[in-house]
Amino acid sequence: MNNKKVILVVDDDIELRQMYKIRLESGGYKVVEAGNGEEAMARAVEQKPDCILLDVMMPRVNGFDVLDILKTTKSTKAIPVIILTALMQDDTKKRVKNSGAAGFLVKAEVVPSQVVDVIDQVLNTKTL
Repeated sequence: MNNKKVILVVDDDIELRQMYKIRLESGGYKVVEAGNGEEAMARAVEQKPDCILLDVMMPRVNGFDVLDILKTTKSTKAIPVIILTALMQDDTKKRVKNSGAAGFLVKAEVVPSQVVDVIDQVLNTKTL
């Protein structure tokens, strides 16, 4: 079956990427990974994923900048992006909400199965 939805998982923590990859693949998704913002933008343009799970705190290009670029680039602006971050401040939440992200998850408050549930929701409804 080659019509699996593709999820781009972007995080500089390789163990975290692997954990989400295993969980998402067991949930029926195909996973593409990126370890930093530059890779994320390249993979998004190349792969045209169905959804992007994006960390904020990364080397080179941070997640906010990646999100801004994705949302202002014609070929990637329609891809839903879910922010998955360790940042919990209100200004972070407000910035995410104003940036066009489809969702916002705090790493310390969710388990992988909840992340998969949110991705399922976003892909089935396109809004949360």
